[in-house]
Amino acid sequence: MLEPFLALANDLADAAGEAIRPYFRQPITVDDKPDLSPVTAADRAAETAMRQLIAARFPDHGIIGEEFGREREDAEFVWVLDPIDGTKSFISGVPLFGTLIALARHGRPILGIIDQPISRERWIGAAGRATTFNGAPIRCRPCPTLAGATVFSTSPDMFKETDATAHGRVAAAAKLVRYGADCYAYGLLALGFIDLVIEASLKPYDFSAMVPIVEGAGGITTDWQGAPLSLTSDGRVLVAGDRDAHRQALALLAA
Repeated sequence: MLEPFLALANDLADAAGEAIRPYFRQPITVDDKPDLSPVTAADRAAETAMRQLIAARFPDHGIIGEEFGREREDAEFVWVLDPIDGTKSFISGVPLFGTLIALARHGRPILGIIDQPISRERWIGAAGRATTFNGAPIRCRPCPTLAGATVFSTSPDMFKETDATAHGRVAAAAKLVRYGADCYAYGLLALGFIDLVIEASLKPYDFSAMVPIVEGAGGITTDWQGAPLSLTSDGRVLVAGDRDAHRQALALLAA
């Protein structure tokens, strides 16, 4: 059942990459959206290319995209697109960004891709299958205690008030805390190089692709209450490669 969807997802990643690469480390106009997050012609071109392919191949499917909003979001199958996750890195010339592509069925992500179009790295996850990195299966690493964990978040600024306090408890218990990798951190977790990603204030297009990628590599993806992630999740995300580390982090977030 997933094969036609996987084929399209790979085509979407290819098309987005073709749209993005000509703009990288080139002079480019940066506009501010209402929430003051940056957007460029590369973001818009990549999402436009992906939407056109979806409309041509599965016109009854829904789409939720960061740049051009929602279409048929109540459909059984909904594509969730972030053309450049990490636009701040992109406009700074830093190749720690990626195109995120997810397919949700009844609100639950069943397929996900992280594509880094500059380094040509691609993670593919699908329900019931092992996650692959450039075609080879990958696995999260064991991490039985937070004391040995490497924890990533996109930015400390994403944690406000009580969320910041909660994140601080986990950070204090961890071995190493790092910031700034955006979606790339989730890929590193699936590859077995880091152990947890904790985020807040995310939108569905920021996290949906991560669900099948991390779970297909043996990890776990939930919100801060331990509930499975879906298109209606509140944007607080806890992703871990090891269930013991996840359980310990979950307890500290709720303390």
